[in-house]
Amino acid sequence: MTQLPDVEWDKLPFGYHKTDYNVRIYFREGRWSDVEVSTDEYINLHMAATCLHYGQEIFEGLKAFRGIDGKVRLFRARDNGQRMYDSAKGLLMEPVPVDLFCRMAEQVVKLNERWIPPYESGCSLYLRPLMIGTSPQVGVRRATEYMFIIFVTPVGPYFKEGFNTTKVAILRGYDRAAPKGTGRFKTGGNYAGGLMPSAIAREQGFSAVLFLDPREKKYIDECGPANFFAIKDGTYITPKSDSILPSVTNRSFQQIAKDMGLKVECRPMLLEELRSVDEAAECGTAAVAAPISEVHDLDTDECFVIARDGKPGPVTTELYRRLRAIQSGEAPDVHGWCTIID
Repeated sequence: MTQLPDVEWDKLPFGYHKTDYNVRIYFREGRWSDVEVSTDEYINLHMAATCLHYGQEIFEGLKAFRGIDGKVRLFRARDNGQRMYDSAKGLLMEPVPVDLFCRMAEQVVKLNERWIPPYESGCSLYLRPLMIGTSPQVGVRRATEYMFIIFVTPVGPYFKEGFNTTKVAILRGYDRAAPKGTGRFKTGGNYAGGLMPSAIAREQGFSAVLFLDPREKKYIDECGPANFFAIKDGTYITPKSDSILPSVTNRSFQQIAKDMGLKVECRPMLLEELRSVDEAAECGTAAVAAPISEVHDLDTDECFVIARDGKPGPVTTELYRRLRAIQSGEAPDVHGWCTIID
């Protein structure tokens, strides 16, 4: 295996970095093709492709880690594959079988093994599976042809602050997704809708927007591009609604919380409950867990102070530590979440 040029892992951002290979398949004439290995960073796309006009686009995000024992672990690929399958069904796209998704994910990690950051770096190899409708048509109909691709990139922490608290903002004038719309599917349109409020929040010194429910603006929805959870009196609480993406990381934290003896509640969560929670954080594949110190309601000028000392809470810290220990091989994978890449 050829050596990489010098990489300053401690300065690696969360972003795109060219690697060696990606893997692709195409759905044509009613079937998926064999897997194609490519070095090309670009795709050929017709100007009338349905992904460009009618939003037939879905994606995923998952990570591979080099462990303390030198082994490479791919985290919860089957769960991401199932979520992508569900997203495809929701957007009337041709779903990729979960077994095929997993085989391609393992293959692309092996092909790009030299790009997997070393254990001690705290970085990971991020996998981005992407599927788009490619058949040309004008008229709102599902595509008949699709392309599925997985590319990888080494990444550092999502937030430059690392595992430290940040402040988030509420902006009632914006919604992330419509109720019973596409919010529960991982499609680009949901993220496009959050670009404007996120930019406004960052300009004012906040790391993300805490979105409220689209109907009444009374319940907590998602936090930027991630799920939200809070800790109160030994209970892990995470919002539930028809517009929230089911986060694989959140599900992992819920299981770890149960392992720690905490009660877990997935239910509608009123905004006013922030006045009495002990800890709060956003969570997802990219950020893992980002503890929240304050929530500023920019419409009412109310500030919910959660971490008065400005430090991550003990439960959130332990949840984060245990999850990272499983991913890095420092702790037993008792739930069978990791795939060892030989």
